[in-house]
Amino acid sequence: MARHLITSALPYINGIKHLGNMVGSMLPADVYSRYLRQRGHDVLYICATDEHGTPAELAAKEQGLAVDEFCAQAHEAQKAVYDGFALAFDYFGRSSSAQNREITQHFARKLHENGFIEERAIRQVYSPADGRFLPDRYVEGTCPHCGYDKARGDQCENCTRVLDPTDLIEPRSAISGSTDLEVRETKHLFLLQSKLQQEVEAWVARHEEDWPQLASSIARKWLNEGLHDRAITRDLDWGVPVPADTWPELAAEGKVFYVWFDAPIEYIGATKEWADQDPENRDWKSWWYDADGTVRYTEFMAKDNVPFHTVMFPATELGVREPWKKVDYVKAFNWLTYYGGKFSTSQKRGVFTDQALDVLPADYWRYFLIANAPESDDSSFTWEHFTATVNKDLADTLGNFVNRVLSFSRKRFGDAVPAGGEPGEAEARLGDEIARLLAEYEEQMEALQFRKAAAALRALWSAGNSYLEEKAPWLEIKTDKEGAALTLRTAMNLIHLYAVVSEPFIPATSKTMREVFSLGDDTATWVSRDEAKALTAVPAGTAFTVPPVLFAKLTDEDLAAYKERFGGEED
Repeated sequence: MARHLITSALPYINGIKHLGNMVGSMLPADVYSRYLRQRGHDVLYICATDEHGTPAELAAKEQGLAVDEFCAQAHEAQKAVYDGFALAFDYFGRSSSAQNREITQHFARKLHENGFIEERAIRQVYSPADGRFLPDRYVEGTCPHCGYDKARGDQCENCTRVLDPTDLIEPRSAISGSTDLEVRETKHLFLLQSKLQQEVEAWVARHEEDWPQLASSIARKWLNEGLHDRAITRDLDWGVPVPADTWPELAAEGKVFYVWFDAPIEYIGATKEWADQDPENRDWKSWWYDADGTVRYTEFMAKDNVPFHTVMFPATELGVREPWKKVDYVKAFNWLTYYGGKFSTSQKRGVFTDQALDVLPADYWRYFLIANAPESDDSSFTWEHFTATVNKDLADTLGNFVNRVLSFSRKRFGDAVPAGGEPGEAEARLGDEIARLLAEYEEQMEALQFRKAAAALRALWSAGNSYLEEKAPWLEIKTDKEGAALTLRTAMNLIHLYAVVSEPFIPATSKTMREVFSLGDDTATWVSRDEAKALTAVPAGTAFTVPPVLFAKLTDEDLAAYKERFGGEED
């Protein structure tokens, strides 16, 4: 089986993330990782908190904490939420780790040796009111390209154009709001991306046909506009320090690397963090360095992160002139909106992940978000849509099927799976249909088409309901008790199949469904087509229990309460 390296965009340390962030990176990466593990692949899913940059410094100051203490607390807070969503990272690291510092400095030295880093004197925005140089993310103003009035000095999140602070119209300090800004001279290190343009173009050309159109079009747009040399250091107290053995003057001035230089390197750093926990059994370099072609690397991210991962980070890796593993497939997502408007951490608009878990268990959110993932276009979260999806797909189609099969069987046949007669024509048709739908589900998961995979999973659940309606064991038992027993035994095998194949989407519910049956040797990780046709994993005589309601049906009162708490229309 293949070895799969999977990373999702690093969540920034400053604040709990909203649902749009979850569905645009970490959740689909988790669903895919779980699926691959079930199919027997060797999987390493790596993520981390992105902890450097001015926002972390400012947030720490607001809370009266040292920045390292703030980041440590915020990391644990975020990890608790991701644990609540059942994200099965192999390792969830921190970009402030010693491992990331070591590897980032190594990359910088090698880029310098190879002529791709240059020290330049530049004129940079300085705020007398704040008494400091302003990193580009903390200069705000109007984008000269699209007119968005909250563009940052590094990138416009509206049109995704890369910017310089001096490009902005009517710039202001994002710290104090002061428009009394000066431009002063200071020295910084520049990554000479212009010298790497042809290599990056050639590398992208080898991959873009395989990537989703969203990822390839953004990468191509950046390349067509031309790669510019980018400053990769900042005047901050918190970050990976410039190594004094290579740049003593800048190190003495306290320069640190730009967060977007060290953050992608943290994928490697976090892998080393993981390996360092068990060095005798874990080899981080086998995943990242001099890969022998057995590793397939997939990245998950929302579209605003695509340029950095398809162009800037590959340029960094190419310039190092060492055989570091580069991404094979970039799964990019559009925006999940909230009633047509953007989710926004800074503006507190929309449902945030900790709030979501306070409302309902994780599986409700996992299923809804993946079933409505913004793959081909932006998709909109509304409470009406969420409630309808939960009620139709989870409560009615899956939950009701499980409950009525088990409850009816216990009532009429006791607490063991009934035997019944031999499968007939209806069971043969069902087996063929289940095998066909399972193949469709597998095909869409392999293709990373999550909405289509969710539709195939939903169709698998629906097939059980169709079979139950066709056989109607509540009527069948009146004239053919053995036939009714066969129907219920077949339906219980469907429940077990659903428990196995639904695990990437709804892991907690899948565990509950599997534990319904007292199968001492239940080690199945997946279901083959032949097994899907036969439906014999749960034999007659197996003891079972009836679990609590798997998914509560949401009421009009619930809907009204959600809308009152979170808002229910675009601002």
